[in-house]
Amino acid sequence: MSTMKVCVLFRPLNPKELSEFGDAVSVQGINSESFIVKDEKEQEFDFTFDRVFYQGSEQADIYEFLALPIVQGALDAINGTIITYGQTGAGKTYSMEGPSIVDCESKKKGLLQRVVDGLFEAITNSEKPSKYTIKLSMVEIYMEKVRDLFDSSKDNIQIKESKVHGIVLNGATEVAISNSAEALQSLSSGIANRAVGETQMNMSSSRSHCLYIFTVHQDLTKDKRTKFGKLILVDLAGSEKVEKTGAEGKILEEAKTINQSLTALGKVINAMTSSTPGKPTHIPYRDSKLTRILQDALGGCSQTALLCCCSPSPSNSSESLSTLRFGARAKHVKASVHVSCKEDLDNTKDATVYTYVDESRERILAKLRERMTADDVQLLEKLFVLEGIFFDPNSIDEIEATYEDVTSRTISSLHKAVEELSTGVEKLKKENVALKASLKVSEEFYQHQLERRSLCFIL
Repeated sequence: MSTMKVCVLFRPLNPKELSEFGDAVSVQGINSESFIVKDEKEQEFDFTFDRVFYQGSEQADIYEFLALPIVQGALDAINGTIITYGQTGAGKTYSMEGPSIVDCESKKKGLLQRVVDGLFEAITNSEKPSKYTIKLSMVEIYMEKVRDLFDSSKDNIQIKESKVHGIVLNGATEVAISNSAEALQSLSSGIANRAVGETQMNMSSSRSHCLYIFTVHQDLTKDKRTKFGKLILVDLAGSEKVEKTGAEGKILEEAKTINQSLTALGKVINAMTSSTPGKPTHIPYRDSKLTRILQDALGGCSQTALLCCCSPSPSNSSESLSTLRFGARAKHVKASVHVSCKEDLDNTKDATVYTYVDESRERILAKLRERMTADDVQLLEKLFVLEGIFFDPNSIDEIEATYEDVTSRTISSLHKAVEELSTGVEKLKKENVALKASLKVSEEFYQHQLERRSLCFIL
């Protein structure tokens, strides 16, 4: 069982840091794996990671050490995830995309362009008698909603779980790509839709977590099997200190949500690395959309690499130390990867699968009946069918979490219906007042006419 590969990148000093502190740095390199960092009080801390990329490191070196093994694994049907993590303005998006996703000189290409080139080069050079197809999806997690960057109408994608494919983004657009140029154009169109904003720390600050998902299908026609590998690149939004970013209004609300999801990620890592061997530990994957989507990557079903991006400036030493401590904890996360493979099923196998599904459903309902009334279970069963929810039939935690998810959505729908009803009632009240006023005018007019007739009769 291997551990998560964790690397550190110290970006070059930016103009603001140079103007405030000159070329002073808080990092002292020891070798390609170890270094010392000083905090604001000049206290020293030692760190060791799989690889350290100091200022001036080449983008190609980062790709070859961190990402290339994962790219090769994806072609062999082994899922892989590459995550960039760090404070805002630490160089995460630059490491991922380079200065530009399309028009970029070879030396400055980011991980994304190199991963795309690596996938198609490996397919071209493959000697296996297989047919490869690659599909690309792009989503962002903005204000705790998963949004499709290829289709703006899909602004609240639901997260599902499948026994074959693991965590799935239900309904997310998949674009077939046949070469590097096609892939980069698709990536460019998706990146243009990503939420960004300006802060005092970053002129173009990412206001969302962005996920680039490549699914590689390998059809083995001779064996009548399909192997598939999923490669996910994750450009996390940076953690923010409000006093440094000067965030206000909408930017401040975005910062709060970003920090909350990063806190949830930290809690998941802590739970995974502080558990007692032999004792079950609850991992709070469902505390945020980010951790739920990354459940396979963090839970050991994927080759996972983490690039911790840091500023070497003394002005950001506390944020850099926080990033490094996160990376040090993540280094202890264990991974046990496996090949994802699906065989063609004949009618007999199909029948077996459906029998298993029915049995699983009955086991779940039986467990729920032990805790709930018959009417509640019947209602919940209907809701499960309507929602098309996937969950682990052997896990009571999953059942309870699913119950909470569906109940929450149902309550939200009821609240919306009540609001609409209230609006309708208010409208009726206003119409009623108008009718009463109109009726009063009519009555006064009628009374006036009666009085005139009476007067005429007397005369």
